[in-house]
Amino acid sequence: MKRNEEYGYDERQTGAAARDAAPRNGRTSRSTEERNAGGRNAAPEEAEEAPERQQVRLFTGDRVLWIIIAALAVISILVVYSSTAKMAYDASAARTTSHFLRQQLMILAASLVVLIAVQKINCRIYNYFARPFYFLSVLLTLAVYFIGATTNGAARWIPIGPFQFQPSEALKVATVLFLAQQLASRQSKIDKVRIVPSWRFWTWHSSPVQRRIWREGTFPILLPVAVSCAVIFPAHTSSAVLVAMASWVMMLIGRVRFGELMKLVGWGIASIVLIMTLNLGRSETAEGRVSTWIHLWTETQVDKPIEHLTDTERSMIAIHNGGILGEGAGQSAMRVEMIHPESDYAYAFFVEEYGLLLALVLLMLYLWIFFRAIEIFRRCGTAFPGLLVLGLALLITCQALLHIMVTVNLIPETGQTLPLISRRGSSTLFTTIALGMILSVSRQNDEKSHDTPRAETLYER
Repeated sequence: MKRNEEYGYDERQTGAAARDAAPRNGRTSRSTEERNAGGRNAAPEEAEEAPERQQVRLFTGDRVLWIIIAALAVISILVVYSSTAKMAYDASAARTTSHFLRQQLMILAASLVVLIAVQKINCRIYNYFARPFYFLSVLLTLAVYFIGATTNGAARWIPIGPFQFQPSEALKVATVLFLAQQLASRQSKIDKVRIVPSWRFWTWHSSPVQRRIWREGTFPILLPVAVSCAVIFPAHTSSAVLVAMASWVMMLIGRVRFGELMKLVGWGIASIVLIMTLNLGRSETAEGRVSTWIHLWTETQVDKPIEHLTDTERSMIAIHNGGILGEGAGQSAMRVEMIHPESDYAYAFFVEEYGLLLALVLLMLYLWIFFRAIEIFRRCGTAFPGLLVLGLALLITCQALLHIMVTVNLIPETGQTLPLISRRGSSTLFTTIALGMILSVSRQNDEKSHDTPRAETLYER
């Protein structure tokens, strides 16, 4: 007892405290019962809230972008159904007016499934598959020239059963993806790297400086873009120009030295002159289109028979017929005269039926895609998703602008389709894949789930 008292320990006080804390008559205290009851009542509430927390949303990411995609899909159905009427009434085709409508609905439905799947994937997964996707796209685009179907003197499609696959559409997306990866991984030193070698090619191997330029800049950054443009160019010149333009802007945003970019412009001009001089690829076709474009601007076209009109002239007539409010759905007269109102001149057809006011709204939708991409870019925080978003948005918006400028004769004919609207399966599919990647980045912005690699510079949020 004395030893316990020395350490401040009293057995009698301890026993009394134990009796007070013990349950009386086999019952717990009221406060304990209330706590237990509260816990039991809270459990069902938490169980009801758990499914809500675990509920998977089908449409995630930027909601405005989803609305734009839905609007473009509806416009696509209206344009394709009405513009393909002359093809349905062709006696040799044996097709009904609803044939092309069903076909377009199937393409849009399949693209929607792909879009939903792609926007659920973490954007860093795209980083891992950028290299194999790029090389596979290059190989498929090269294969077109050997096993592909030729139309209008150009081999662009690989027949796959009843469908035709255009690998150059995949290569455009793959180039942006691969370039975003290369630029992002070099953000810590990109402003010090030179990417354009000297024009004195005989020094490339002997000079240590030139070898370093090739090793650090030309091979990883510039060469993939050059290969893509060279592979696409023989069959689709305007797509090669589009890839080059989008890549140049990506390099500018990715903080490549401006002097290097100016050198790149010089190399591009020299390449065009060399191609035209040697008559490579479809340079004859491009030369003819440029001559026709200049002819339309410099000489009068009054009293010209309709059978002598170019496609661009017919598209301008369609725009004139549409006026401010349009002729009305299904009331186009020039769809019979235009060769491809459902693809290459979809915008002119839309103006004729729905008027300039709605056509201006359509133009704003494409510009809106790019502005939404800028907003998503600002919230990324790291280089790869930001560059990926802007590069893909540039492809879509610039393609739409090229298509529209052709229809009003601002530039020569290009053959570029109107993204998500024109009747082209491969173009629609890979446009939705690009939009799915943008939505994936937007979703991760909302979830704040982007990782931040040390090699990438953090952009301002």
